[in-house]
Amino acid sequence: MMTPRTILSPALAPDPPANDFADCLALDQRSLRALTRDLRHCFGAKRDIRLAERDSLLEKSRAAVVARRARLPKPVFADELPVNARRAEIAELIARHQVVIVCGETGSGKTTQIPKICLEIGRGCAGLIGHTQPRRIAARSTAARIAQELQSEVGRLVGYKIRFSDRTSPDAFIKLMTDGILLAETQGDPWLEQYDTLIIDEAHERSLNIDFLLGYLKQLLARRRDLKVIITSATIDAGRFARHFDDAPVIEVSGRLHPVEIRYRPLQKAPGEESGDDQRDLYEAIVDACDELHRAGAGDVLAFLPGEREIREAAEALRKHHPPHTEILPLFARLSAEEQGRIFKPHVGRRIILATNVAETSLTVPGIRYVVDSGLARIKRYS
Repeated sequence: MMTPRTILSPALAPDPPANDFADCLALDQRSLRALTRDLRHCFGAKRDIRLAERDSLLEKSRAAVVARRARLPKPVFADELPVNARRAEIAELIARHQVVIVCGETGSGKTTQIPKICLEIGRGCAGLIGHTQPRRIAARSTAARIAQELQSEVGRLVGYKIRFSDRTSPDAFIKLMTDGILLAETQGDPWLEQYDTLIIDEAHERSLNIDFLLGYLKQLLARRRDLKVIITSATIDAGRFARHFDDAPVIEVSGRLHPVEIRYRPLQKAPGEESGDDQRDLYEAIVDACDELHRAGAGDVLAFLPGEREIREAAEALRKHHPPHTEILPLFARLSAEEQGRIFKPHVGRRIILATNVAETSLTVPGIRYVVDSGLARIKRYS
């Protein structure tokens, strides 16, 4: 009767555990784990080939992470932004938890500062810090602002990708994009392996893209333990989001507060005004409001309107009424990038910006002192 013998060979030395690749690029970690698993079932020359392939990829991937870490920018934080007062607490939560929810009021600085906090704690070395925005203009302007704060030009340390435009480089650490772009990338990269951190901004918008992303990430996080997800919003039901992500921690940040005077101006004409209809139309009311603010003092005006058609008609009414040195700028999604970017350029004289709700939370328009709200909003609904 023959008894089985155990043969020990130096070639069959224990392999590193399948999860021992945290110091490698996120893009390579799954391939390295697969190669490590294959080694357990390979023998002889085939095993030697696979072992050499695994070790070569491992060395190359670790060297890439070391090189990225050496180039990691050193962000500078402005103390006047409220989010930076809780920077240490936010950094600790991101380091300890896979999902963190940040509730910050408009003006708290969360959109520009949270990617820099991620850089400060070493995120962005194993992959990109992906940062989504609901709108293209917000992705472009946020990329430009973060790049400026990191003393870099757009496309080098900070890039953006939107429809018909991709300004990212292999050396970038932060990538701004619309949530639709990130959702489209799941088709070719189901594990989102080019990222080691994802920031889903303006989650309160609750578009279909954002809802699909949140559901997709919920499933993906169980398979990618190295991926960090940060969900931020100005107005959010934090409890529901936290429950969706297995009771993820929530941190709230206050916004910057300034004294605000609110004036209500009805559409009905006041007694003693010109005869005719008792009711002014929307555009007459906006012209009158801008006249009143012009008498109140210097400063740019931001007027909120529900859609493109209303913006164009209001712009026409204002151009007929105001002198040529008053600049009337529309702001809506279908404008070209160059036309949208005009609101950020320096100017002389008074400026009136007519915008949809894109200027409400998605971006900050500089120089605004007065706001005119039409009280109208276009809301999608099923009939």
